[in-house]
Amino acid sequence: MASDRVIEMPPEWGGVIPTQVFLDEGKRIVDEAAKVEVPLRLLGGVAIRYHCMEYMEFAKKLGRQVGEGEQEYTDLDLICYMKHRDKTKKLFEALGYSRRKTTLSTSATQRQIYFHPKGWFHVDVFFDKLLAANHPIDFRKRLELDSPTVTPADLLLEKAQIVFPGEKDVKDTMLLLRAHQIAEQEEENKVNGKFIAQLLSSDWGFWYTLTTNLRRLKEYSTTLEALSADDRQDLSSKADRLLKMVDEEPKSTGWRMRSAIGTKKQWYNPVETTQTVGEFGLWKLKEKTADN
Repeated sequence: MASDRVIEMPPEWGGVIPTQVFLDEGKRIVDEAAKVEVPLRLLGGVAIRYHCMEYMEFAKKLGRQVGEGEQEYTDLDLICYMKHRDKTKKLFEALGYSRRKTTLSTSATQRQIYFHPKGWFHVDVFFDKLLAANHPIDFRKRLELDSPTVTPADLLLEKAQIVFPGEKDVKDTMLLLRAHQIAEQEEENKVNGKFIAQLLSSDWGFWYTLTTNLRRLKEYSTTLEALSADDRQDLSSKADRLLKMVDEEPKSTGWRMRSAIGTKKQWYNPVETTQTVGEFGLWKLKEKTADN
């Protein structure tokens, strides 16, 4: 958030923006966008929270929910279609948000950034694709499938594409799997495993990152003493099912050619974050303060 912006916060918050504020404002933005026929959808941690409301006790076991006096989220992430870029700008202006001036980086990543009217947080809006990622994700023709968030499969892809995930990313992925069944097709409130398998069948790099992360997730779950045997079994079985679907999906010629090279050649797009600089091995779990 820009340092020169004035923050008007209720004193009873004690300087901490409640999680419910992010949930309510995210839903309000999506609802207001729908009124002007703009398909905005939530991404990231707030979106995952929406899709996993019935599993907050599990989130507590993971330590994904913060304690009293701590702030759980720092911003909102949304995705929209490029053809609605101008209407999106008008929408946020009507809601009282101010837009960050366009820079080369924001333009190159098809991204707009808006600041809350009272300075509470900023909103990242991406168009068509999430390009600021180790493995870019294409959301075209996907936004009509769910609301106010993208689908559980898209949320899982968003988290599992990170080559150097922070602890919050790992726990978000675990929460998603615990709260959703794996399906063979697009079904409400389920992870479309077939869609993920088909997507990865032509992209070896994304396949390698996601399958590696799922296997490491299984290992990590065994180290969390707060999880029950049922929790671990559920996570393991769902990860195994998804891995099996991905493994059995026929691979493209390009996938097979790239697999022969393997990790001798960089298989992901570098994204400069606190997780990708310094000494941070794959799935070396540390407490991070990165944005959700």
